Amino acid sequence: MLWMVALLALDGRQYVYRVYAPPDALLADLFWAAFHCHDEGPHPRASDLFDSAQIWRVQQTQEI
Repeated sequence: MLWMVALLALDGRQYVYRVYAPPDALLADLFWAAFHCHDEGPHPRASDLFDSAQIWRVQQTQEI
């Protein structure tokens, strides 16, 4: 299952990350997965406030 997590950063931008997790994944786990991915990159620090993140599931279509 594919999830998208958008994090606000100190530079005023919003960075969006793909997180692969099961459909019943906890939103907090998705947030921390994206936050740690962002933290390891070259971008300005992201907000660690859970409420500032946007998290949504992407419906994947199966290609034949």
